[in-house]
Amino acid sequence: METQTKTDVKDDPQARELLRKAFENTARWQANFKGFSADLTVNVNGKEVKGNVTVKGPRDLTVSLPDGALQKWAQDQIGMIAVHRGPRSFEESDGKYALTLGDDVDHPMGPRLIINGDGMHSFYRVKGDRITQINRKMGHPGAPPIAFTINVEDSMVTKDNKFLTTRYTVYYSSPKDGKLTNVESFTDTHVRVDASDLPATRRIISYENGEVTVKSLTFSNHTML
Repeated sequence: METQTKTDVKDDPQARELLRKAFENTARWQANFKGFSADLTVNVNGKEVKGNVTVKGPRDLTVSLPDGALQKWAQDQIGMIAVHRGPRSFEESDGKYALTLGDDVDHPMGPRLIINGDGMHSFYRVKGDRITQINRKMGHPGAPPIAFTINVEDSMVTKDNKFLTTRYTVYYSSPKDGKLTNVESFTDTHVRVDASDLPATRRIISYENGEVTVKSLTFSNHTML
């Protein structure tokens, strides 16, 4: 969970400008976004259920599906989409922390950009005016701590000339020993409705309980609220 902790690290203006530019080049819903509703189909290894979803904001959404476990899973996934796409300023997000650059300037995904004092030991990589990698360590009460690395692999450019991620992979590991615990590969598509780029499909391939699992969300008949 994100918490701001005190840090004596001095902010690096070069790191701040690098991340600000990448942040401002990332597609988000517009400031007056009221939300949308859509029909929803969830498929897990061929088992398909249908329902609907209403998204009003990052933490205000309703999913209705006949399977309780899949409904909870879909709600978590769509909530994650909405949090990442929700309108916010740079100063409200990573801009409120002290930002510094690592010395690995020749890394293929760009230099390490450290978010000091966010309570999650976060660092990003930035290249070509976009964030290419996100690293965090997180812990929740009653659950083992987890570390993850998100590698952004492909993006589309929206009509507003912003980057919208279409493919990324998440590597989960134990912060204690660095052991890999799971990998999830995400592929997203989007549909333009009025002035908004809304989710059309999300496919997730992961390794769970000794087998590769493929899950998908398909949104259709979008209606703006």
